[in-house]
Order: sequence, then structure tokens, then C-alpha cells
Amino acid sequence: MFRRAKSEAPVADPAPVKPGGKGRPTPTRREAEAAARERAKTPRTRKEMAAAQRASRSESSQKMRQAMKTGDERYLPPRDKGPVRRFIRDFVDSRFSLIELMIPLLVVTMILGYSGSSRLAAIGNSVLFGTLLVVVLDLVMLRRRLRRQLAARFPEEPTKGTFYYAAMRSLQMKFMRLPKAQVKIGQELPEHYR
Repeated sequence: MFRRAKSEAPVADPAPVKPGGKGRPTPTRREAEAAARERAKTPRTRKEMAAAQRASRSESSQKMRQAMKTGDERYLPPRDKGPVRRFIRDFVDSRFSLIELMIPLLVVTMILGYSGSSRLAAIGNSVLFGTLLVVVLDLVMLRRRLRRQLAARFPEEPTKGTFYYAAMRSLQMKFMRLPKAQVKIGQELPEHYR
């Protein structure tokens, strides 16, 4: 009646703790050296922490710059990530747009305006207003075509901010665009961007 059941195993007493001891075994040399190396890696002073943050920022910005050239999605900034943004970039890069010529034409109008001749200044103003009219018409056509394509390819995705993204990209000359263009003018775009 007061005997132990045979199924219970005897409980071993934990190792006796020496009074005033640390309560754990002394680490081996290998463990102690590994712990010391780990402590040495973590910055202790504010100066070391700032240096570590600078190194981390430098490395991430280097990866981001490289991604802007190659189009690597992993390291692109958040505004350029995702299949919708990649499609918009390809859509803008695959079409020839007169908007790309806006900056050179603005330089020409500025030169004509400061030439000193009223006739050349009038020609410069005409070129400027003609350029602005072409830019507005091209942006309207871009918006209409882009909305149609986005509705067909990404029906469930939100389209907020997509036209602004496309317009800002189309206003830049092709060689200045970042992320770099991955398609040529007139190239057929793939059906799926997932």
C-alpha cells in the first residue's frame, strides 16, 4: 500500500551546489573564446554604433544602386517594387514619346529667348507653347492607354498613384531613367508580370 509503483523511475538528485559557487560548469576554452568574439562584434560605444550603422547604410545603398541598374526586384526602393510598377516601367519604356524631347526643346527655347533678337524670341515662345501642348496631349493618351492596360492585366490591384509614376518616368529621357529601362522601344510586353 505504501510502496512505490514499479513504473516510476527513481529521480536523480541534481548535482550538489557548492555554497558560494556559480551554479553552472566552467565553460571550455573554445566556448569562452567564441563568446568573447561575439562580444567583440557588438558595438559598445556610440562611436562604434554609428560606424556600424554607416557601414550597414552604405552596403544597402550600394545594393540599391546596383538594383537600379539591373532591375533586381529584391533591392529596389518600395516605390519601384512589385509587378504593377514593373509593368508601368516597361509600358513607358516600350513606347516612343515626344515628352522625352521636352528637356532639349526647353533648352532651345531658352537659348532663343535670350538671343537678343525679338524674332528668335517669338520663335522660341512658339516652340515652347507647341512643346507644352504636345506634352499635355501625350500625357492624356498615356493615361488612357495605361488605365486600359492596367484594368486588363491587374484587375484586382489598386491603381492609385500609377499615372503619376508613369508620367514622372515618361518626362525623363530614356538614358536618365532609374531603374534602367529593361525593354526597347516597340518591344512586345509579356502577358504576365507575377
